[in-house]
Amino acid sequence: MNIKIAIADDHQLFLKSLSLLIAGFQGFSIVAEAVNGKELLDKIARLSAPPDIVLLDVNMPVMDGPKATALLQKEYPGIRIAALSMKENDNTIITMLKAGCCAYLLKDIHPVELEKALCEIHDSGYYHNDASNVNYRRLILQAEQTEAITEREREFLSLACSDLTYKAIAQKMNVSERTVDGYREILFHKLNVQSRTGMVLEALRRQLVSL
Repeated sequence: MNIKIAIADDHQLFLKSLSLLIAGFQGFSIVAEAVNGKELLDKIARLSAPPDIVLLDVNMPVMDGPKATALLQKEYPGIRIAALSMKENDNTIITMLKAGCCAYLLKDIHPVELEKALCEIHDSGYYHNDASNVNYRRLILQAEQTEAITEREREFLSLACSDLTYKAIAQKMNVSERTVDGYREILFHKLNVQSRTGMVLEALRRQLVSL
């Protein structure tokens, strides 16, 4: 078995260390190293065969992880892509998973766990470690709920993040107060909150609005 790995990470010391580590795993080889997504795509294009797995840093100059993931998925749908990050950030995880990643690996992962993760990614097409406390199902559901918010609900949400009363919001949106009450209840449900304050905080956390 020879599982071919390509890695992109703009921290070169980490990149080289990770390459050496993986090359030491039985049945693995490194076929490309890059410091950004664009360089990785260029190097993969010159290979006689694409890698089996690509490890992508989330934040890189020139071309970041999400953009590189989307392009890799388009050009090489057979490649399995795993995100590399220092943080467990819900929005970042959602972005990478939706772009096409099948795993989200923290950079402080233990070498033994990393080898296990790579084998699972190769064999089953995904990897999820419960110990990482990342609830993928919850995050994907959250993303779907976010997408389900309509334009009018977003308009209400933006106004609700101001100091306007619900009555004033109804006037500004040119709807009845009952309609505004409906928007509020729908968004309470979609954002899983129980108050206007909770709704505003959750909207900010999910970057649905900005102040």
